Amino acid sequence: MNLAADAGDSGSSCGYSLTKAELMKHILLAALLLLLVFAADAQRVCHTIFDSPAKAQGGVNKSYTSNTTASISTRSGTETNGELRLIRIPVVVHILYNNAQQNISDQQVYSQLEALNKDFRKLNADTQFIPAAFKSIAADCRIEFQLASSDAVGRATTGIIRRYTRIKAFGIDEGIRSTTYGGSDAWDGKYYLNIWVANLTQGIYGYATAPGATATNDGIVISFKAFGTTGTALAPYNKGRTLTHETGHWLGLRHIWGDRDCGNDYIDDTPPQQSSTRGCPSGMRSTCNNGANGDMYMNFMDLTDDACLGMFTAGQCNVMRSQFAQDAARSSLLQSKGLSAPTLPALNAEENMPRSLALHVWPNPAKSFVQLSGSVADGTVVLVQHGNGQTVLRTTVRTGKIYLNGLNAGLYFLKVGMHPVIKLIKVD
Repeated sequence: MNLAADAGDSGSSCGYSLTKAELMKHILLAALLLLLVFAADAQRVCHTIFDSPAKAQGGVNKSYTSNTTASISTRSGTETNGELRLIRIPVVVHILYNNAQQNISDQQVYSQLEALNKDFRKLNADTQFIPAAFKSIAADCRIEFQLASSDAVGRATTGIIRRYTRIKAFGIDEGIRSTTYGGSDAWDGKYYLNIWVANLTQGIYGYATAPGATATNDGIVISFKAFGTTGTALAPYNKGRTLTHETGHWLGLRHIWGDRDCGNDYIDDTPPQQSSTRGCPSGMRSTCNNGANGDMYMNFMDLTDDACLGMFTAGQCNVMRSQFAQDAARSSLLQSKGLSAPTLPALNAEENMPRSLALHVWPNPAKSFVQLSGSVADGTVVLVQHGNGQTVLRTTVRTGKIYLNGLNAGLYFLKVGMHPVIKLIKVD
């Protein structure tokens, strides 16, 4: 189609022309549609679905409500000071990357665990913004999450597994949980919380398995763009709340609106709500005739932007803690050795990397430079360190080489980007 640029030009090979005014109208319409596409893509979509209250809550709370504080407190155990028992869950983070950007840093992982623990312990700064009507029911769930220190056989681990994948983006399938299909095999879900971080197909930010899932598939999947509070995490999902939300599902919580118009989340102290919340609202919003207090859109089980989420209710905490009662879906985590001191040394980090991607340098011993094997981008940061960890040279990769100008002869260790440390001998 020929879009005429001049109002006086009526010629067209298709027999159709536009005036300048009509052309501007089409351009504006196209721009508006493009904005709508980007806006839709920026919205968080949660793909965790519960098909029954019993599945959502692990079959522990048979009345499907949260009005069981006394019995759950007893079954979850109490400390000598009368507080609820502090539950600690060993975590394994599987980082799947197709390029360097997706291979997120340890610091980004740490930032996510810090945010998750603050949210579950009601230590997040956002609590100051909880409306007065809901402050009394905002609760500390006394559940914490910690990177595993021991694997299933007692080997030392950092709790962070890194694997290169040829998969450009994962959808909602079992492939991400299988090394054979380009993912990473789950650690035993009876004793570890598995979290996979990867590039997900458009519109997916995270999803989780419900209590009762098979141990080989159990866990949570999060987009690398919505994980943690630094690095690749992008606003408005850069405060770690996608994992907080999905962990709520993993521990038996439904969405606060019950996944239908004015639905039921089976929690006594959350008000009914018409649907999910988008953006970052303020003030009182009332739907479903839920009374003077209105919607609880700041609840972690809504889909509000990260900056405007801030609370679990006491009822939600009770349901999550009920998963650890005797014989309940998550009770075996209390017997996990994942946070115990390891009894065996760690595996070589390169065992988690395809042989073709394991980094090597030559010559070694070296004089003025070393050549790198594999694909390492120019500009990648390189740290040259003594055995005591002191950095003696900070440089970058140039044309696939690391130049060692200024180094005295001796034994050094190279840290190239996110690759494992390499021992290097420098000679004069």
